[in-house]
This record gives sequence, C-alpha cells and structure tokens, in this order.
Amino acid sequence: MTSYALFYLLIAIVIIVFLIDSLLDILNARHYNNQIPEELLDVYPQDEYQKSIAYKKVNFKFKLISSSISLVIMLLFFFLNGFAWVDNIARNISDNTIIIGLLFFGIIIIGSDILSTPITYYKIFVIEEKFGFNKTTIKTFFIDKIKSIIMTIVVGGSILALIIWFYEITGHFFWVYTWVLVSVFSLAMNMFYAKLIVPIFNKQTPLESGELRDTIEAYSKKVGFQLKDIYIIDGSKRSTKANAYFSGFGSEKRITLYDTLIKDLNKEEITAVLAHEVGHYKRKHVIANLFLSIILTGLTLWFLSLFIKNPLLSEALGVETPSFHIGLIAFGILYSPISEITGLIMNIVSRTFEYQADNYAKETYDEEAMINSLKKLSKNNLSNLTPHPAMVFIHYSHPTLLQRIKNLRNKSVT
Repeated sequence: MTSYALFYLLIAIVIIVFLIDSLLDILNARHYNNQIPEELLDVYPQDEYQKSIAYKKVNFKFKLISSSISLVIMLLFFFLNGFAWVDNIARNISDNTIIIGLLFFGIIIIGSDILSTPITYYKIFVIEEKFGFNKTTIKTFFIDKIKSIIMTIVVGGSILALIIWFYEITGHFFWVYTWVLVSVFSLAMNMFYAKLIVPIFNKQTPLESGELRDTIEAYSKKVGFQLKDIYIIDGSKRSTKANAYFSGFGSEKRITLYDTLIKDLNKEEITAVLAHEVGHYKRKHVIANLFLSIILTGLTLWFLSLFIKNPLLSEALGVETPSFHIGLIAFGILYSPISEITGLIMNIVSRTFEYQADNYAKETYDEEAMINSLKKLSKNNLSNLTPHPAMVFIHYSHPTLLQRIKNLRNKSVT
C-alpha cells in the first residue's frame, strides 16, 4: 500500500464511523414517539413525557450538528497537513523525541479542547439549563476545565513520556512495558479513584446517622458486605441528575450515592440501588471488568507494536520524519473499527452484569423497590423509554428500563 492510498483509507474510516453513528442516531430518533410499553405507562405523566421527547429531539439535533462540525474540522486537518504543521512546531522547539511527542499531543489536545469548549458550554448552559438539569455555574465550569487540563498535563503527560521512553529503549517490545504500566495505573485508579481524583472535583461526606444509614447498615450486615463507610457526593453542584456507583475492592471498596439520589428516592429505593451496587461486588464484576480492560489494552498495544515503525503511517499524514507520536495518531484511526467491535463486546458484557446485579438486589432485598427506583431515575433524567434496538445493542452499557423490569419480573427479555 502507498502512503497516498493509506491517506484516503484513514479518511474513509473516519467518515464511515461518522455515518454509522449518525445512522444509529437517526434510527433512534424515529422511535421517540413510539407507543409506551404497558409496563412503563406509570413512569411519566403526559406533560413530563412530552418534555422527555422534546429533550431527546434537542439532543439529537445538537449531536448531529456538533459531530458534523467535528468531522469537518478533522477532514480539514487532514487535507491541510495539520499534523505535519503541529509536528514542525514541536520540532522547532526541541530535538528530544520525548519532548517533541509531549508538545505534539499537548498542542492537539489543547487545540481540540478550545474548539470543543463552546459546544460543551452550549450543551450545559443552554440545553441542560432549558430542561432544568444544569446546576453548574460559569465559574465551576471553567475551574473544572483548568483542573482537567492540569491533570491531563501531569498524569497523561507522565504516562505518555514513559511510553515514548519505553519505545526508545526497547523498540518492538515497548508494548509489554507499556502494558504493565497501564495495568498498574488502571489497578491504582480502581483502588484509589474515589480518594484521589473525586475530591479534586467534588465534596464527599460520610452518610450521617439516621434511618437511612440504619437501613443500609442492616442490609449490608444481612448479606455479609463489609462496608467501611457510605459516602454522599455533591452531584447537585453540577446537575439534578442522580446516580450511584461502586468503586475499589478489598479494604478500599466504597459505595457513593449522589445527593440528588437521596433527594429523589425513599430509603427502600435507595437501599435497593445500593443492593444493586453490592451485587456488582458480590458477583465480582469490578474485577472482571478490570481483567477484560487489561486484556483488551494488551491486545491493542500488541497490534500497535506491529505497525508503529512503519514509515507509511507518518507519510500518510504528510510528515516526512517517522515518529512514534505520528504513528500513534494514524494507528488510532486504523484501529477504530476494531475498537468499535471490542466496545460492542464490552457493552454486551456490561448489560449482562447489570442484569445479574439487578437479580442480586431482587434476591437479597426487594424487587418492587428496585423497579420503583429505576422508574424514578428514568423519569427524573428524562430517559428514552423506546430506544431503537440497534442503538441499544451497539451503544448501551445498560439494558433499557423495559428490559430491566421484565428481567426483574421474570418475563422474557428481548
């Protein structure tokens, strides 16, 4: 294959991925007005349901426009030799390969962030504001941006520098060292994310003594779940949407509940949500997800090692001097179809795990409390009750509300 042919192959991949995603969004949009299944008729009052449809339509149009803009910018970058231009800037500043790579990705990431900021701002302060979700202030929005950039520079820059260094000193076998590095980092994030990262953006406080805590502790004792503490996170600082999640394992495991969840659900429903999260731990989903992630990372890095030294990757992007950072960009695009497939597999696994966690909540606590919590969360988040099956199959990490209710009531799930 020539560099010219590879250039157009990369463009074709970018366009095809865009078209497939857009087609799925269009198919999904055509289901917005579908008849609500009988099991879900009590989720929304009629006025709220119309509001949810309006919310979905606005987000559909917004995504279509914003993704089209991103596609145009990406194609312009290709045809105007943008990668070569950024590479030249980096090489004019330093002749150290690690610094060149860091500067290259730094310029790309910061430039992308600047271009995407107006889009993100509109999403939060216009769309989310209009439908009553946004609680973020402009000050919080930009402080979050600054914190994210600093974390990207410190954490992302350090990892990238080590990867390039591995490549420089070990050649083809750099992928093994990188795999170990990324695996250790993933393990650390799973263990200490709630302690190290979350406090940078949110305040976490232990759940106060009272009826809710007593109910949760009684349930935890019943199922033999050693829970050091239950934390409440100030999710209402940014949004009215509610959530809960499990993190860590061993002595570092913890369950975190959003303060919006505490507000929206009663104590039985909150305990059912917690039972679902405990189910993920009891069924070892956290460890399984971590293991699968590490395996997929190793597979990706191995593929990368096979192609990264090929000068065609750099030539296809208009860069005369082959380099790790340019090869990484080209490989990332070439690998995207495989990434879509592995993402699909991970979503299938994730949906299976969600069913299992729901079943655990049903078996150890209360089926109706779990169903009521799911309905309330769907209503308060203006969730889509009638998504297209193809969208669910490809992109949903969780089963639909209807599928989860049917599963909980031992009905056939389609």
